[in-house]
Amino acid sequence: MTLPEPQLAKEQLQEILASSFGEGVPIVDAITDDGVTVRYQVNERNSRPGGTLSGPTMMMLADTAAWVAIMSRVGPELLAVTTSLTINFLRKPAISDLIAEASLDKLGRKLGVVSVRLYSEGTRDLVATSSVTYARPS
Repeated sequence: MTLPEPQLAKEQLQEILASSFGEGVPIVDAITDDGVTVRYQVNERNSRPGGTLSGPTMMMLADTAAWVAIMSRVGPELLAVTTSLTINFLRKPAISDLIAEASLDKLGRKLGVVSVRLYSEGTRDLVATSSVTYARPS
């Protein structure tokens, strides 16, 4: 699939995240050839007993990374909404920054489909994979 060129710089995407959701939002690390890389700075409130991250933290980052990947290509389409999110938890993540690599699989007029790979900072061992579908406003 040929993707459109990015429409927003990572600084613009970061500003949209901050103005839409306030403090503590993920950080846009990079715009890639097929999506984005986003980082979430984890702290103890994201942990669960046994020294692992909570599932909702990983799901939030997958969803946010998909939203940012779509906006990077279409501009500030703030009303795009999640229609589907599936996640596969693969291994216990560390209590360290969580990295999401989001790749656009399809970007149509009405739907965007994004694959997201989640890693703990400092390792390339996948902790989760996710598929996220967004509906774009008409």
